[in-house]
Amino acid sequence: MDLDEVADRLYALPPSEFTAARTAEARAAKDEGDARLSRDIAKLRKPTVSASAVNRAAREHAGELAELLDVGERLRAAWAEQDAGALAELTRLRGEVTGRLGRLIRQRGDLSPAAATEVDQTLEAAVVDADAAARVRRGNLAKPLNYSGFAPAPVLRERPPSRRAKAAEREKLTEREKAAAREETAAREEARAKERREAEAAHEEWRQALEAVTKEHDERAEKVADLERKLAKARKRLAETRQRLEVARREERHARRRLEG
Repeated sequence: MDLDEVADRLYALPPSEFTAARTAEARAAKDEGDARLSRDIAKLRKPTVSASAVNRAAREHAGELAELLDVGERLRAAWAEQDAGALAELTRLRGEVTGRLGRLIRQRGDLSPAAATEVDQTLEAAVVDADAAARVRRGNLAKPLNYSGFAPAPVLRERPPSRRAKAAEREKLTEREKAAAREETAAREEARAKERREAEAAHEEWRQALEAVTKEHDERAEKVADLERKLAKARKRLAETRQRLEVARREERHARRRLEG
């Protein structure tokens, strides 16, 4: 058993079953003598609802997901080659395939509007970013993905611009860079806020688990103490009975000798 195998099993489960299954897997690894694997399993994060929906799609709609990721790979190649015609066609196809897979995921009916938006953002990230595509393909996401860079889009080949046009383009580029920097800052802040919310949720989950286990421990300890008290009384009564037994045996022997004499 290794971490990848365990992760594949855990992230195939609904979020409501994840924590208990993770605890069982970590305990099994520890019982087998692999303390390091047990610690690594315990560190696996419970998936959000949207991440779990994408993980489920990687297993239940593997064909549709493979088609989407193939479009993304071709789109990135066309962008690198600045092939405007291919970019236009693949951009159209990307919208069709993304929409189709998104509808399949939402058909389960268990996604809130916010979670559905996160699913769409994750699929978009998988199209434009190779690393995101690999993570989505594995089906082991703990949280949704979001790509904040520039997405591939058709490029029109025009005649060389004038100096005035170049200056205007540089100004536009500067504004875009500023806007991108602001978006990146906002994305980082949102990511930190989301991580804190998830950390708070994880802490509350373990706090409740600790409270429940503490209560169970105290109840069992009280039962053990009560049994020990009863056992002590029973041993005392046994000792008293043993003493009376010895006396009765001795007196019986004396009486028998008197009778025989």
